[in-house]
Amino acid sequence: MKANTPKIVLMIVYVILVSLEACTQDSDWERYSVAGSKAYNSGNYALAEKEFTAALKEAERFEPHDPRLAASLNNLAALYHSQGKYTAAEPLQRRALAIQEKALGPEHPDVATSLNNLAALYHSQGKYAAAEPLQRRALAIREKALGPEHPDVAMSLNNLALVYHFQGKYAAAEPLQRRALAIREKALGPEHPDVAINLNNLAALYHSQGKYAAAEPLHHRALAIWEKALGPEHPDVAMSLENTASLLRKLHRNTEATKMEARAKAIRAKRAL
Repeated sequence: MKANTPKIVLMIVYVILVSLEACTQDSDWERYSVAGSKAYNSGNYALAEKEFTAALKEAERFEPHDPRLAASLNNLAALYHSQGKYTAAEPLQRRALAIQEKALGPEHPDVATSLNNLAALYHSQGKYAAAEPLQRRALAIREKALGPEHPDVAMSLNNLALVYHFQGKYAAAEPLQRRALAIREKALGPEHPDVAINLNNLAALYHSQGKYAAAEPLHHRALAIWEKALGPEHPDVAMSLENTASLLRKLHRNTEATKMEARAKAIRAKRAL
């Protein structure tokens, strides 16, 4: 997006740790996978890569279509994705998808997760035409398998809406984003951080169309949710402050915008220490 437009949030399932009856308790694969997940969530990507790579090496010893192998491929692909290593991530994500389709069938929710993550990988590279059919298929699988009001359906609606948003298909994006918001509010409650994601993204959609009056209350509500749920110095709060400030500048409310920008800058500076 352009420099002065708000940041959006793409929903990716970064780490999948499967729990199977076939798994031996405290197996090497499981230990490596759990350690990789903890390292990833703490921001230690070097350690996460080491652990996920070790888990994948263990998983290669399983049957060719074992779900644990697909999980390991997905985990490592998602780690590379988060680091911008798209060339390394894509073949892993594609292999995970192929394994899950054969092992679980083409309409299993785990297949939808891999489709979502592969689509998100293309989205991050600006390959929206490649991302769109994958997100559409993921949405269809989740609606059929989980029901139309499941939070994972909201994830797919959000991500497909973002594909349309970045293609300038605003009329197609808005009803999807509104439906995603309604599902999350009902399923998670009106003050859940995931609700703030949809508020932020719907506001960004309005912002891109110059509908600033419609966007402003959504940005303020997203900011309030993130502050309450995550604390006043969380990176998502900084992002929300920046997005709201960007909107306020469009409305020529520069004094308010400057204060928000200064606060966001302070949060990011503190996090960088």
